[in-house]
Amino acid sequence: MKFRADAALLSLVAIGSFLSCLSSNRLEAQLPRQRPDDEIVAALTGGRVIIHVSQDKIIFAAVNRPLEQGAPPPRLAELDSRHVGVFLGASEWRMPADPAPVRLDRDVPRFGGQNPQYAGYGESGEPDLETMGTAFLERLHSLAARLHHKLNFPPDQALFELVVIGFGPQDYGPEVWTVEYRITQENITSNGADYWETRVLRPRFTQLYPPEKHSPHTIVETGYPDAGKGPSIQELIEGNDPRIAQLCSSDSRFAKVDALIAKGDAQKAVTNDSVDFFRALVPLIYPHETFFIGTMEEEHGFDWVVPPEEPVEKAREKTNSQPEAPSLRKRPDSP
Repeated sequence: MKFRADAALLSLVAIGSFLSCLSSNRLEAQLPRQRPDDEIVAALTGGRVIIHVSQDKIIFAAVNRPLEQGAPPPRLAELDSRHVGVFLGASEWRMPADPAPVRLDRDVPRFGGQNPQYAGYGESGEPDLETMGTAFLERLHSLAARLHHKLNFPPDQALFELVVIGFGPQDYGPEVWTVEYRITQENITSNGADYWETRVLRPRFTQLYPPEKHSPHTIVETGYPDAGKGPSIQELIEGNDPRIAQLCSSDSRFAKVDALIAKGDAQKAVTNDSVDFFRALVPLIYPHETFFIGTMEEEHGFDWVVPPEEPVEKAREKTNSQPEAPSLRKRPDSP
């Protein structure tokens, strides 16, 4: 798999040995010297995220599809009282001088609101997606700045992807976004030596939910590194997949949920039935992968259905959002 090789290349970036081989004093003067403890390794998380908005809750699952042995699984962290994020791509970074990895799910800025499930946070304004995107961009800048070898990385492939799941402000309702961070590299030497500057570009926001006015309400799905690889759950349901058909024949509640999803009326499904349907469906479609399943409710926030081996991370920093900042959101009834 071509991307597997790219992931391995990204994971073997080493800078110190390159600098020790420089023979030109002029070139040495142009390049910043870096100690061995400045070397950095980025581990890429592969997986799929599946989201179903029912009557009262958002039900979501993250399936681990590792790109290489030992890669971290998809992880989840609370972004604020109304949103959680699933972390894909370069979600974990390691430096030889520090045995503890840098995990972006543990380094989450605080964006506003207060979740009664977690104590210790003060009141703040509504979260703003652009503020959120910029905060992660600044963190990625400092990490990627230590990558100085040319990376054979697809130009349109995100280095890091955050799937934001929750509820918008002011009765906006359920929303799902992907926030993707791509990179660019430039050779900063004058004689073509292999020393590159890596820069993270501003994030690309894509709204997956709610759908446009009069569009069907379906299960939405995204993945890393290839969102379109393999049939989606929605496609399997619409295609009357025999595994799902057999599951629905075992429980009339599942058959009702399945029928509503197939018709594009997923938001009308009874929440408890949808939760049980997801709990049975995900291991049926992904029998060999690990996964977690959770829910988001507007009033009560996040809860686990099937927890992962690692616990959910709480937001640790507080960053005041700016209520007057331009919003990326469109109203659900926008044309």
